[in-house]
Amino acid sequence: MGANRETEQDHSGRASHFSCEIPLRWGDMDAFGHVNNTLYLRYCEEARFLWLAERNISVSPESYPVVVTIECSFLRPVFYPDTLRLDCTAAEPGRSSFMVYYKMYTHADPNQPAAEASSKIVWVDGEGKSRPLPESIRAWFAAE
Repeated sequence: MGANRETEQDHSGRASHFSCEIPLRWGDMDAFGHVNNTLYLRYCEEARFLWLAERNISVSPESYPVVVTIECSFLRPVFYPDTLRLDCTAAEPGRSSFMVYYKMYTHADPNQPAAEASSKIVWVDGEGKSRPLPESIRAWFAAE
């Protein structure tokens, strides 16, 4: 998936919000003529990794994020051709986890969300056990 991206930063220089655009593909459609519901989770995944890349957050087999919960509310159908804008916000940091909230908009109707989602992300080590969030991620939540 190709994507355009933009990071908005607050006055302290930390990323408080991430937005990217993902063009829909013909193959994203299902037999009912709209984007298949499983693809929304793929769009969230793409946005998360674009965000990490934009912020130069490295992942490796010894230190990487995993999704432990995810949910999505479908507010209206989305049709090809169009482009999705995903607005993402990180919140609620814990020792090894944080939440990401997503709102998905289409170019065809940029003011009304087509879907809203959230996922709990846990940072793990090479054995798959939770580990403290990297300082580069923790900085997203630093007090102003």
